[in-house]
Amino acid sequence: MGTRTRTVRPAATRAGGASAGEVLREIPLPPYVTGEDAQFAVRAVVVHAPRRWSGGTVCRNDASPHPCRLHRWGRRVLALRGLRPADIDALIERGDPAAVPPPVA
Repeated sequence: MGTRTRTVRPAATRAGGASAGEVLREIPLPPYVTGEDAQFAVRAVVVHAPRRWSGGTVCRNDASPHPCRLHRWGRRVLALRGLRPADIDALIERGDPAAVPPPVA
């Protein structure tokens, strides 16, 4: 039997980077952000960080188009916690899913 290859292409995306219908499947935010929520959010943005691939940027964890819904959820939770985008990017660059988010000023 011969070897077969399969090409996987990301779904078509809209202007905001979300796939058709993706907005309807956003993960709900907690009513208020606890320390535990922030820790889960750090794990989400680090584990689901962007990775350059031949077809573009994909989620490092599941190869879906980046940003995947868990990465988006994590960023939204951390933003609600008071972190600036630069703080969130620094956590991602550090690459430690168990990192403690910086205290909110």
